[in-house]
Amino acid sequence: MQKYYIQKNPFIVPTTDGKLIEELFGKASINTGDYSFAHMIAPPHWSEPFQSPEFDEITYIISGRKMFEIDGEEIILTKGQSFCVMKGTQVRYSNPFEEPCEYISVCIPAFTLERVKRDN
Repeated sequence: MQKYYIQKNPFIVPTTDGKLIEELFGKASINTGDYSFAHMIAPPHWSEPFQSPEFDEITYIISGRKMFEIDGEEIILTKGQSFCVMKGTQVRYSNPFEEPCEYISVCIPAFTLERVKRDN
């Protein structure tokens, strides 16, 4: 059994919307399904469709701002703030601002496309 893992080559999740997703630890990078830990940069004016993920997602903002839409409420996080969206919650993530948003995300259990449950 491996006792530790030094990540030198994170898995870059392919995207078509300009968002950078570097999974450092998780299902895609080291094949663990218990959690995922990722570094992300959302470009200005980026957004995703609403989703109802089958995982809790914790976000920590490194720089910029990120908006969360939940039940008609808009929550905006800034540098140094963190937020946890509980699994099953319908949420929409976006960066409607002029500057990029850099953040860290932790998902429990690990993020997968099957677990994200995006609206079409």
